[in-house]
Amino acid sequence: MRADARRNYDRLLAEADVAFREHGTDTSLEAVARRAGVAVGTLYGHFPNRRALVSALLRERNEALFAFGERLLAGVDAGRALREWISAVVDHATTYRGLAALLADGIDDAASELHASCARMADIGDRVLAAAREAGVVRREVTGTDVLAVMNAVAWTREHASTEQADRLLAFTVDGMVTRRLPGRVSAT
Repeated sequence: MRADARRNYDRLLAEADVAFREHGTDTSLEAVARRAGVAVGTLYGHFPNRRALVSALLRERNEALFAFGERLLAGVDAGRALREWISAVVDHATTYRGLAALLADGIDDAASELHASCARMADIGDRVLAAAREAGVVRREVTGTDVLAVMNAVAWTREHASTEQADRLLAFTVDGMVTRRLPGRVSAT
């Protein structure tokens, strides 16, 4: 990438981050381009659609989340790993208002720029869940799809209600999935 194109790219990412934090992922892409001081065509030249822009914004955060998940899998406490993974994914999905919905859609849309990272997130979640199930801390009938649904519901609640309500919902739901109390912040009591 030429130096001026790299500057535009970086400026677009920085301004999109600010705009998405302030107004959510449905912020006008034209407004993002204006904030960055470039033409909307420049934005679309780098990011052909909203999902491509969001994917680029999340690249480093995704890698940090994936590394965290792998560290959890290498740990010895499967129950704590499950709790910490669920909390980390919910935190990640609420980086921007509207992101949880984009991620939920990305897992089922192989053409989405978010699909690969969503699939990797789901894979790590499945492995964390399998380890918790193997350790006997999670009910056998709990599936990865169940855990994804819980994470999406909690992220949606954070966006539309409050962090406190979302955390209570998460605690109650996780309490229903476990065979014994898990340590850490998920618990409502």
